[in-house]
Amino acid sequence: MNNDIKIMRHSCAHLLATAVQKLYPTAKFGVGPAVDDGFYYDISLDQTLSDADLKTIEKTMKKLMSQKLVMKREEMSISEAIEFFKGSNQDFKVELLRDIKERGTTKISKAVSDEVDFEHPEKVSLYHTGEFVDLCRGPHVDDTSQVGAFKLTKVAGAYWRGNEQNAQMQRVYGLCFATQEDLDAHLHMLEEAKKRDHRKLIKDLDLVAFSELVGPGLPLWTTRGTVVRDALDDFVWSLRKQYGYEKVTIPHITKKDLYETSGHWEKFKDDLFKIVTREGHEFAMKPMNCPHHTQIFASRQRSYRDLPQRYAETTMVYRDEQSGELSGLTRVRSITQDDAHVFCRESQVRSEAFKIWNIIEAFYGQFGFNLRIRLSAHNSENMKAYLGTLDEWNKNVDVLKTWMDERGIKEYEYGIGEAAFYGPKVDFIAKDALGREWQVATIQVDHNMPKRFGLVCINEQGQEESVVMVHAAIMGAIERFFAIYLEHVAGALPMWMSPEQVRIVPVGDDFLGFAREFETKLKKAGIRVFVDDASDGVGKKIRKSAIDKVPWTLVIGQKEVDGGNFVVNVFGQENDLEIPQVKFIDEILQLSTMPKAELPKVD
Repeated sequence: MNNDIKIMRHSCAHLLATAVQKLYPTAKFGVGPAVDDGFYYDISLDQTLSDADLKTIEKTMKKLMSQKLVMKREEMSISEAIEFFKGSNQDFKVELLRDIKERGTTKISKAVSDEVDFEHPEKVSLYHTGEFVDLCRGPHVDDTSQVGAFKLTKVAGAYWRGNEQNAQMQRVYGLCFATQEDLDAHLHMLEEAKKRDHRKLIKDLDLVAFSELVGPGLPLWTTRGTVVRDALDDFVWSLRKQYGYEKVTIPHITKKDLYETSGHWEKFKDDLFKIVTREGHEFAMKPMNCPHHTQIFASRQRSYRDLPQRYAETTMVYRDEQSGELSGLTRVRSITQDDAHVFCRESQVRSEAFKIWNIIEAFYGQFGFNLRIRLSAHNSENMKAYLGTLDEWNKNVDVLKTWMDERGIKEYEYGIGEAAFYGPKVDFIAKDALGREWQVATIQVDHNMPKRFGLVCINEQGQEESVVMVHAAIMGAIERFFAIYLEHVAGALPMWMSPEQVRIVPVGDDFLGFAREFETKLKKAGIRVFVDDASDGVGKKIRKSAIDKVPWTLVIGQKEVDGGNFVVNVFGQENDLEIPQVKFIDEILQLSTMPKAELPKVD
């Protein structure tokens, strides 16, 4: 999100709150940040907002927009601001201010961070929009006529500050774009996206299930879905092993001490699932794998001749995501990472990063994604959020900039504040069939974690030399990548990763025996096949196969029993294929085999 549109969307959130206060004078306001494609505001009201209410609020927003209300900034000390919001009965703002005063700016959430001036934490800024006054760091547009084109979309329940022990609020969502044309295009895209919604597809295609007994955000992969998972993971591994990666395996829990050393406990302790043993020891379900992998490296003395050490593992990690933010496979609590970490010398970082880069390009090229690059750097105005010094970060970011030149990347996004807390990274952004962009793979260069764990090798002079850690995720999370790809292709998976590659449709019971015999031959050849022996008519069975998006549908009748050519209905194609029976298995094996990609050598 560029800064101009972010400012516009954040200003639109203030316009929403101004309209709500005008219509509902006793409303109490939480936070209202800009988000991808728009904004939201958490509001406490005595009544539940309906769709009709949203239309009224939106109409009021447009009237206020036409009045060109100035968005005026005012600064106060925190104590003064507390008294101001007490006077207007804005309890949530008072709580935020007291929290900031007592705990400081590093303890607040990302949504709340828009409220605070990190340079002068003893002061806060307020913004006036008509009669509405909000706690906000800004900046904002000059007046309400500049908020662009907007539309309120829905109301959802939300707990104050994401804690179910806190007050229940109403979160009003809206879209905001620079022009009406952009907004209309986005609304059209949303309509198309409904048809491709992976949450519907995974259910219709019997790929993933969810259970209230298991818990929200914990996907259960069916036998069919597991075929797809394994195919994706095998393809990534076929690329990684070309560059000498080796598999490792780690447990799913760890002592608190590991994450205290790595720095994750301080930064992410609220996102961890915690376990207390019967002896009173505190453990956590792992939210990431890198600290565990450091301990494999540290388990024995390493010579410079042993480096690079390349560890790869596909394993689940667990994060205590807020219930209201869970969404299908794109936001879950159990995340399958195709994770890898390289431990190498400083002189080897470029080579190892470029190998990962080659893997990423080969993988996403196979799925038809064009990739855009973002160099994700630190925010020099908030170095408390990162490990290491500003000089170290500037130096490391400069190295990544030289990579862009070497890779021939003429244009890339420079993402201030998008880095991991331990190091800068190269992020890869994929655009799907609907024009939506998704951050997918990432390469992260990390000097800080090896330093915190004391990871070294013995160099040519017999001295200890610090190593560098390169984090590499190709899919990142299998769940999220699969959701993105499933919507990209509208559920039509390629033959090699489809859970059902061939469906055989006998035209009647007299031909079922032949169909079963041929099914056996296909299974022996490693082809995933299903015989539809239901009593439905042939036409209905063929339509059902198309609904299930089966790549090949083979109808068996008397002609086929007598040795005639097979006629294959290919999903997504108008014309059928005609294949001699003796060549059928060879033809389908060529399509059903995992693709091969030869990766270039890297100096």
